[in-house]
Amino acid sequence: MIISPIPNFIGKVVLIDYGMSNMLSLQNSLIYLGINPIISSDPATILSADYVILPGVGAFGKAIGNIQEIGLFNVIKELHERGTPLLGICLGMQLLASTSSENGYHQGLSIIPGSVDHFPPEITAPHVGWNTALPFNQSQVFTGIPTTDFYFIHSYHFKPDESSSIVTQTDYGETFVSSVQLSNTVGVQFHPEKSHRAGLQLLKNFLVNYSC
Repeated sequence: MIISPIPNFIGKVVLIDYGMSNMLSLQNSLIYLGINPIISSDPATILSADYVILPGVGAFGKAIGNIQEIGLFNVIKELHERGTPLLGICLGMQLLASTSSENGYHQGLSIIPGSVDHFPPEITAPHVGWNTALPFNQSQVFTGIPTTDFYFIHSYHFKPDESSSIVTQTDYGETFVSSVQLSNTVGVQFHPEKSHRAGLQLLKNFLVNYSC
């Protein structure tokens, strides 16, 4: 299956830069799809976007601290309230939660109610490599993507308060939530930009088939 670029795409795509993400792979994936994303930490630029992606690698507390320090905490929450399509990737998904227990207690963006916790001690962490995203609830971002493997690297995982927010689950010693959605906001624990064709299709769906 070859993933073709998006023809005649009209829309402003912004990748939020808060100093804790490797943008290159994600940027290259979007360029392959025919998108020239804007990388920005400017509130006005982010709020003017048609689509926003919140990537992230590293520790939850540091990430939230950076987001607050550069004045983006309420900006990201406003995107959700406005109905702007918002995609959180890996740590970016976890930041959508209410709280995290990573290296202490931290308040998240509280966009999708839930907590972020470490895998139990009997499960080897980090979870690194390819694993299957099993459907739980339907979402347009998974249109045309069969049950398939995506690339993961994480030690903490999102536990939504409501099962209606769960889109896919993945088995790794226990079953954990690997993607979530609440109205216009989607989060994926895996890295679509490192997940070959399935990842490209997911990004394409977010930009084309996704509706609020």
